[in-house]
Amino acid sequence: MLPAPNFLLRAIFLLFYLFLFIGCKDRSSVDSDKVFRYNEHSNIPTLDPAFARNPQIIWPTNQLYNGLVQLDDSLNITPDIAKRWEVNDSTATYTFYLRDDVYFHRNKVFGANETRKVVASDFTYSFDRLTDEKVASSGSWVMQHVASYRAVNDTTFVIQLKQPFPAFLGLLSMRYCSVVPKEAVDHYGTEFRRNPVGTGPFQLKLWEENVKLVLRKNPLYFETDAAGNKLPYLEAVAITFLPDKQSEFLQFVQGKLDFLNSLDNSYKDEILTTTGQLQPAYQDEFYLIKGPFLNTEYLGFYLDSETTEIQSKALRQAINYGFDRSKMVMYLRNGVGIPATHGFIPKGLPGYESIKGYDYNPALARELIEEYKAETGDERPEIVIGTNSQYLDLCEYIQRELQKLGISVTIDVVPPSTLRQMKSSGELDIFRASWIADYPDAENYLSLFYSPNFTPNGPNYTHFKNTVFDSLYQRSMTLSNIEERKEVYTKMDSIVISEAPIVPLFYDMAVRFVNKKVSGLGINPQNFLILKRVRKKK
Repeated sequence: MLPAPNFLLRAIFLLFYLFLFIGCKDRSSVDSDKVFRYNEHSNIPTLDPAFARNPQIIWPTNQLYNGLVQLDDSLNITPDIAKRWEVNDSTATYTFYLRDDVYFHRNKVFGANETRKVVASDFTYSFDRLTDEKVASSGSWVMQHVASYRAVNDTTFVIQLKQPFPAFLGLLSMRYCSVVPKEAVDHYGTEFRRNPVGTGPFQLKLWEENVKLVLRKNPLYFETDAAGNKLPYLEAVAITFLPDKQSEFLQFVQGKLDFLNSLDNSYKDEILTTTGQLQPAYQDEFYLIKGPFLNTEYLGFYLDSETTEIQSKALRQAINYGFDRSKMVMYLRNGVGIPATHGFIPKGLPGYESIKGYDYNPALARELIEEYKAETGDERPEIVIGTNSQYLDLCEYIQRELQKLGISVTIDVVPPSTLRQMKSSGELDIFRASWIADYPDAENYLSLFYSPNFTPNGPNYTHFKNTVFDSLYQRSMTLSNIEERKEVYTKMDSIVISEAPIVPLFYDMAVRFVNKKVSGLGINPQNFLILKRVRKKK
């Protein structure tokens, strides 16, 4: 059969979308002014919270599920299904007292009543599932500190840790720890991934994979606003799957999407000035929200490398002093980011501004390079930086600046998946990387330098080892007081900066471009999408 002409294919595709849209409209009678629309340019492989390992899964599952606790936009731990809790520091025991007015989404799996109330044993089941080897959840590590858990009665749930872990409540706020009903998992089996049943402010209405995902307001949702009005305010959430970021940008500008997340090189100069402000042409229709994002971008040195340059602390420090981070952020990222002139801990967490890092100091960099030459006899230091194409411009900037100082730099560009593999297996002397917080505690960042965490057994990709650092890390695990932990964290971060197993580049920022019809969206340092308090006007 001959291929259809392009115009015919486009017509068929358009008719399909019209049918899909009209069908949804007829079945649900949703007022389009109460539908929040965004695009996910990556595929959503599952809506099962046990596999919520990245933002494209976390964002929709945030709308579908709840856990014991949640985070506000300032990363404070607040009640969710647990209305309150008690912590016994001496025994590392957490006792949660649950609300008795939380119901699962209406679904046929519950029989004639179509729903039932959430009880403490549902958390026992959900945590069992999280650690079940047959399920193979990517979040099973969250329970590594847990010795046991049990439902005392329908509204009391107790967790006992193996040893104190002060960041544990933050772990429980992760989407992995959502409550799910056994009836739904038993009924749908592996298809639970596309038949989610939770307790969240929205519930699944329609999912045409890689085409459109529609969530509808959950009429049973338990949370209210300060005035006692039931949440959520929106009637629905509609997610499209355009893979191209330039097309996504055009859809946003045309008003077909309500917000645009992050900044892409394909349109950064079109929408932002070099100082990071919204271009005048867009100020009437859109507004910009920026805030700290718990992500540190950096170069890492693989310290088990036999390369002379990598083994030299002086040369590692010279690289840190050898380029201007402020210029890099201004010209290559249009001011979106915070130059990493402190430690590895990013802005948004306790300990961020407690230490002095590396400023641009070419004179000191040259002194350190001469020190390296005197120590090693190597008159022509050479390094190779492994990166992917997305960060090539940053690495090329560093390359130019270091070559002015006498360090020869080669850039090895590889696909993202290859870069991850080579970084984990120690095949790269220097690698570009980022660390986005799994949970809001500085320990999550400092764990990258704890020697028992050497890859592949943990996230210590640099194979950094320091006995003082390790002892401080162990001590921090015994401190429940955040101010005491902050003091220890600061000492640990200072050691990392002094020994220079990394080159911090910048602390990322969450950036959201929002249609002015939308209010209440907010922003948070984990860049999670929370829609239950969002309103939309005509």
